[in-house]
Amino acid sequence: MTTKDPLVAAAASYLIGVDTGGTYTDAAIIEAQGHRVIASAKAITTKGDLAIGVTEAITRAVAQLPQGLHPQDISMVSVSTTLATNAVVEGHGSAVGVLLVGFDAAMVERTGIAKAFPGMPVAVIAGGHDHNGDAPVPLDLDALDAALQRMTGQVDAFAVASRFAVRNAAHELAARDHIVARTGKPVTLSTELSSSLDAPRRAITAALNARLISRVSNLIEAVSRAMRDLHISCPLMIVKGDGTLALAESVAMRPIETVLSGPAASLVGAQWLSGLDSFILSDMGGTTTDLGVVLDGRPRVTQEGAEVGGWRTMVRAIDVRTIGLGGDSEVQLGANNKINIGPHRVVPVALLGARYPEVLKMLEADLADVAGGGSMHGRFVLLPFGARQDAPTGELAPREAEVLRLVTGHPQPFRKIANSSTAHRAIASLKRKGLVQVSAFTPSDAAHVLGLQANWSAPAATLAAQLACRLREMKFPTPERTEAFAKEVWSETVRLTGRAILDTAFGMSPADDTLINAVCSGAGKLGLARISMAPSVPVVAVGGPVKVYYAEVGLRLGCTVVFPDYWDVANAVGAATGVVAKAVTVRVDGDGCGMFRLRSTAGLQQFTDPAAALEAATHMARQAAHDAVIAMGAQEPEVKISVKKQWLPNAVSDTGLLEAVIVAEAIGRPNYSAQA
Repeated sequence: MTTKDPLVAAAASYLIGVDTGGTYTDAAIIEAQGHRVIASAKAITTKGDLAIGVTEAITRAVAQLPQGLHPQDISMVSVSTTLATNAVVEGHGSAVGVLLVGFDAAMVERTGIAKAFPGMPVAVIAGGHDHNGDAPVPLDLDALDAALQRMTGQVDAFAVASRFAVRNAAHELAARDHIVARTGKPVTLSTELSSSLDAPRRAITAALNARLISRVSNLIEAVSRAMRDLHISCPLMIVKGDGTLALAESVAMRPIETVLSGPAASLVGAQWLSGLDSFILSDMGGTTTDLGVVLDGRPRVTQEGAEVGGWRTMVRAIDVRTIGLGGDSEVQLGANNKINIGPHRVVPVALLGARYPEVLKMLEADLADVAGGGSMHGRFVLLPFGARQDAPTGELAPREAEVLRLVTGHPQPFRKIANSSTAHRAIASLKRKGLVQVSAFTPSDAAHVLGLQANWSAPAATLAAQLACRLREMKFPTPERTEAFAKEVWSETVRLTGRAILDTAFGMSPADDTLINAVCSGAGKLGLARISMAPSVPVVAVGGPVKVYYAEVGLRLGCTVVFPDYWDVANAVGAATGVVAKAVTVRVDGDGCGMFRLRSTAGLQQFTDPAAALEAATHMARQAAHDAVIAMGAQEPEVKISVKKQWLPNAVSDTGLLEAVIVAEAIGRPNYSAQA
């Protein structure tokens, strides 16, 4: 692995990788030349103001720099983030107006925009091109003006998709110029994100992108502010969903490309740290477990585009499976007192108790049944860490606004705020919008009770476990029953983890899970039959909680589990060790009568000589890929060209060429010498 690392050639470069997760913000400092991590640190993620957690994590890492090195010696800062993924899944984002050029009613329906975003203003404008790149009708600027007037005051950004724009993007470009001149608002063009002919899917991808611009821009500003405060002056890069890097300013207008950025950085970091060429990655964080596959040194990348929140985008991304299982997943009691874990994240009671010692008194009051003093079975509500109580909150329902005014930066008993069913619903809505956070019992708390984890307050976790145990058994818990309850939560977390790993190895989720559960539960048998199942490649386990659960996962599955050095900050390591890459596709189509057409977003070119058409297409693809990675922050990229051809029957040369697809892939190291 080391010999293949494209960063090895970089001389004396020190790189900082940052990962903003749901619970922790991680930072790692890499010495590129020596292929080693020289410092790492964690800080609590402050969702109310991301710069607080980012600054703290980087500050702690920089404090560990070897003697003689200073923040000014850092050559690059790179960030992976779950902001875009979470915003898509949770339905957050800016108000967007969508303009569809040349779409018919069926195409509008196929975008899925009305279903994905009820109430999002959509206008169909005459124009667009045909499959040859010709414009049967001109772009209707009067209709565009009328649509903009209707949307004024309703939207903060626009998305534009035009029919056959990948064959000629002139109408998309003209629409953007017109919109910017009239409104000054940011505009996303579908052809900036995808070269696919599928206009409806390009449209939904553009709409999602436009919704995310402000979110990712806020993160970029937060990290930039942290860099200024620490006197770090160097390029700032962002990890994209395929694991490659791009300059922050080039990503700011294409934030959809950061969907699945966190899992992508995990795969890159796990490979860099483990040195393995084939493995299953299992990255367990506070909120989710992300699973992916690396075979023969190459991460598996989805060819259909990343699917997030049920919507299939056209964003190139690593093929990753995400499940709502993490150290901070909420533990709930289901039917017949069955333990259910996830998929929602809460703040562990142990973490809350470590930050706010008064939580212990409230938990003790709950156990003692003190009237009005308890927390409602160990549940608390408070503002996100780092948030201000007077921060603007946007449009809220009256009941939501009323409840939010009662929530403060310190934990309060859930029952005090949620004193009615409408208040319960308001808190749930505010939590989805990221305006409040709830604390409850989690697998991390169970691990504290069992002595498997010790970074937060074990007394708070034990009190919360006693409350859960009492609720389940309807009697005061003994130490033995409390420990047994915590062990059951831990074991169920292990079972779910093993199941997810096997599903990843299978490449599917089998309908009949009887045998799988017999293995993952640790029973290892069904009736009188012994049962074993194991992945054929190692499992590389990374993420903060993995040491708590994955040794047992390995025992139950009978597989090799690798915990690489710096397993707990693998995402941050991956953020620092990626490369800049871009693939550009150009097509040449023959008509069988001696005419060859080169099609691209720049329009149509026609040739009578197939060699000239192929040469022009190759030059165009090579130049576009080269220029794209330079713009994204690379230096001296290497460009590889691949050509796939189809000929007419009985053709003996390229004069019978039916189709040629030219793909240019440029790869380069980040330009560490550039200044921020």
